[in-house]
Amino acid sequence: MTTGGLILVAVAIAVGLVGVLVPLLPGTLLVYAAIAVWAVLEQNTAEQNTVAWVVLGVVTAILAATMAIKYLWPVKRMRAADVSPTTLAAGAVAGVIGFFVIPVLGLLVGFVLGVYLAELVHRRDQRRAWASTVHAVKGAALSVGVELAGGLLATAAWVVGVVLTQ
Repeated sequence: MTTGGLILVAVAIAVGLVGVLVPLLPGTLLVYAAIAVWAVLEQNTAEQNTVAWVVLGVVTAILAATMAIKYLWPVKRMRAADVSPTTLAAGAVAGVIGFFVIPVLGLLVGFVLGVYLAELVHRRDQRRAWASTVHAVKGAALSVGVELAGGLLATAAWVVGVVLTQ
């Protein structure tokens, strides 16, 4: 692959990593797609092609594990804190509404407000509702952190693949 092609793949990966943090872009999907395009186009020699496909396999495994952990670990912690799925759904709906009311930051504000109000209705105690809200926000942050870590590991695997194919 040419230097320009590598730069385009690197930019797509960077945009994907930003997409993990900013909910406008499908972050992990962009990282994976960019690396897949690189693997398909990296066909100078048989050895380079093999390295590219091995890297794509490693990236696939990393991102699949990341997606599983992203959903299972925070949910387990929130269940332990007695945060109900209904509360999280209310937070998600309020987050989407907040996103359109206050662009970008409204997602976080709406999520927190939605979770708090749902827990307040459910528990009828401000302190317990706020404690549940804090657990839900920590769970959401953990989910984003896991996804970002997976994206960074996938990026590191790609960088190793690029170095080996040059």
